[in-house]
Amino acid sequence: MKIPVVGALLDERLLTHGFKSTSVAGIITGAVAILLFAYRFYVNHVWSWDLLSVALAFVVVKMALMAWYLITD
Repeated sequence: MKIPVVGALLDERLLTHGFKSTSVAGIITGAVAILLFAYRFYVNHVWSWDLLSVALAFVVVKMALMAWYLITD
């Protein structure tokens, strides 16, 4: 697939690499938020609501997309 505006500069390989890298970055960011929340909770005994909300948002979006792809595929 060629994009008409930039032509030969962008192709499907670049887009595929972008999708994969964004997916991996999201998963790693969610895992870091969960681990940081667990560390603060178990070591510092602090309930960090902001990290909990980020971690729960990650889990909810991930599970919802997995269910959507399972249903529509």
